Amino acid sequence: MSPAIPIVLDCDPGHDDALAIMLAAGDSRVRLLGITTVAGNQIVDKTTANACAVATIAGLYDVPVVRGAGRPLLRELTTAGNIHGDSGLDGPLPIVPKVHPQAGVACDFIVDQVMAAPGEVTIVATAPLTNVALALAKEPGVATYARELVIMGGAYGRGNVTPAAEFNIYVDPEAAAMVFHAPWRITMMGLDVTHQALCSEEVQAEIAAIGTATGDFCAQLLEYFRTTYRREMDMADPPVHDVCAVAYVADPSLFVTRPAKVSIETCGTYTRGMTVTEFLEREKDSYHQVGTSVRRHELFDALIRAIRALG
Repeated sequence: MSPAIPIVLDCDPGHDDALAIMLAAGDSRVRLLGITTVAGNQIVDKTTANACAVATIAGLYDVPVVRGAGRPLLRELTTAGNIHGDSGLDGPLPIVPKVHPQAGVACDFIVDQVMAAPGEVTIVATAPLTNVALALAKEPGVATYARELVIMGGAYGRGNVTPAAEFNIYVDPEAAAMVFHAPWRITMMGLDVTHQALCSEEVQAEIAAIGTATGDFCAQLLEYFRTTYRREMDMADPPVHDVCAVAYVADPSLFVTRPAKVSIETCGTYTRGMTVTEFLEREKDSYHQVGTSVRRHELFDALIRAIRALG
């Protein structure tokens, strides 16, 4: 069996971020080095509190949670309270966290983890890319020392916050432009693939039937997420966007990706945050891979196994 891949999970919990944490915590194919937080789905105070709450439920008492940027590089913050609620994690009863943020800032933690183990650490970013851009600005070497950067964000088709843009990229397009311009190995799990990862009522019921505190918590998350996606997006089942990014690290065979050159629109009046995607016939000089499809049933099997393993 291959050794577990060490990851830093940069996130803004968020219901799907919480499920991504559960997968990272419970899947033996990845090793969670730390959770870094950023403003996005809610303000950073709330996303950090939510990360600590999820880490408590998952039993991640030895995994650092490190607070990051409270606003985008140049713009005012846009949040997603219409989807994730006032707390950013509405639905389950509030949790008194036993995990607390450690001292330091997220960009420093990212740099330290990557530079300490050249070629080994994968950054999984399921939020606006502010922390990752700040890490890159502090130490440009992270782009070449990281094993890979896997992003949940963007779309080569239609966006979800505007017709052109997906939320994570829209919130901080300047950060995204910095990140995509750097020489990482980047895999983008955008809406085109995450909207295939829809959690059916049957899958939600299977998670509830696990019968553990973790399973109950995840089922409650999904129930709230289902309600807001039906109301706000006219989608019967909610997509577990961020789970796809962690699942790709654990098992790339679940996904089909294509080589592409991805550029970020920062100036367009109507296209702010657009991930302009040029698919390539072969790798050429591109550092980017873009997800195009997912084996949905196996993805949810992996998520259910991870939740069950957490007890």
